[in-house]
Amino acid sequence: MFKALLLEQEGKATVSSVQELDDSHLPEGEVTVAVEYSSLNYKDGLAITGKGKIVRNFPMVPGIDFAGTVIDSASPDFSQGDKVILTGWGVGESHWGGMAQKARVKARQLVKMPEGLDSRNAMMIGTAGLTAMLCVMALEQSGVTPEQGEILVTGASGGVGTVSVALLAKLGYDVVTVSGRPENSAMLVNLGAKLILPRNRFEEPARPLDKQLWAGAVDTVGSKLLAKVLSEMNYGGTVAACGLAGGFDLPTTVMPFILRGVNLQGVDSVMCPTDKRIEAWERLVKLLPESFYELACRKVTLEGVAEYAKAITEGQVTGRIIVRV
Repeated sequence: MFKALLLEQEGKATVSSVQELDDSHLPEGEVTVAVEYSSLNYKDGLAITGKGKIVRNFPMVPGIDFAGTVIDSASPDFSQGDKVILTGWGVGESHWGGMAQKARVKARQLVKMPEGLDSRNAMMIGTAGLTAMLCVMALEQSGVTPEQGEILVTGASGGVGTVSVALLAKLGYDVVTVSGRPENSAMLVNLGAKLILPRNRFEEPARPLDKQLWAGAVDTVGSKLLAKVLSEMNYGGTVAACGLAGGFDLPTTVMPFILRGVNLQGVDSVMCPTDKRIEAWERLVKLLPESFYELACRKVTLEGVAEYAKAITEGQVTGRIIVRV
């Protein structure tokens, strides 16, 4: 028997409850993992509250990431006792996810825990942290260096934002953040932000081109805010876009791209190739300071997930929330 947060559909409503299940309920897969920690992401919040069409079939165990220990494996790549991490691959959407004491998944969806990391800290990083690292790597691959100017991070109080700030500051970039929550300013400064700008500074409609301000940007919001950021990019600058909390539209023109050579680099962590995941995880272990794990994280149980799921969809969650299962 194992405990799980189970999502079921009642009419058009999504209902969540913590239940005891036996192993016969586990889906197909080569590797069974004793899950130690999962985390609560924006996508999980949409799934648990039913505010977004995330879950493909019911019943579903949410949790788009988890970390734990292999207890059974039919794959030569993993053995009993291996510490592993899973992020993405549709887990928690079309395949039972990490908010349960056991998970069974395909071997190719797992990566081994990097040296120097444990399950708790792995989920403090989680999908959000992996996405943040991939965004930073995208800026680096586009040739954005600290000497070229300031880097803007939008949605800076969220999971991707907080990790991005910490990573960029560690790498020597001057980081400017956008946040709608002034109460988080001290935390963002402690993570490495040089300046915090209010969200309403970016809410007015963007002109095709505005004053050049940013050498690069990590955008977690999309829509009008992303359009404003694009209009303010330096010549040859790059925006790594990974989120759409503000909407999936993009009310802009081609002018930043053809007159300033701005690069808009989409970043996806869900189907990211394994070799790139491994590189990102190894860099996260080396770059994130110990202070990050205390500044930007909190822990809840399975029973407390539903409350925070609602809060995260309303933009009321700061940093990372890990789930001790």
